[in-house]
Amino acid sequence: MSSIFVALDFETADRGRDSACEIGLVRVENGHITQRVNHLIRPPRDIFEFTYIHGIRWSDVADQPTFGQLWPTIKDTLSGAEFIAAHNASFDKGVLYACCRAHQIPEPAQEFICTVQMARRHWKIRPTKLPNVCDYLGIELNHHSAISDAEACARIVIAAESS
Repeated sequence: MSSIFVALDFETADRGRDSACEIGLVRVENGHITQRVNHLIRPPRDIFEFTYIHGIRWSDVADQPTFGQLWPTIKDTLSGAEFIAAHNASFDKGVLYACCRAHQIPEPAQEFICTVQMARRHWKIRPTKLPNVCDYLGIELNHHSAISDAEACARIVIAAESS
């Protein structure tokens, strides 16, 4: 079992990968959740195309910190993690890297593990959208809440590592 990893999830405001408006981070150490961090983020534009998915509006984030301002907290949560887990990891990795580039922050060195691929490999689940995997494993989910999605990813990795 991996000793330390962080599961993360982003919600975005628009189609730009740099438009993170919420991040959820769940740190796991030796199979136990040790930290949950959730932040609303002020994205670089006030255009909110995806409010219908996550319910976040510009008025919710206009006074929130930018990704760059939150980075020290995010970096602390990622510190010492062996990998980062995300459901459909290519999306969240793209958002993280785009936000880092937009704020001249070096990208984290950890590799990304995709819980979609993990679920397909370990349990032969299809379809493998996050609600499908959570239903299969009995994981509670408030889908498109970044902290709930991140915790679900953490619990998927824990379940896979202990099976």
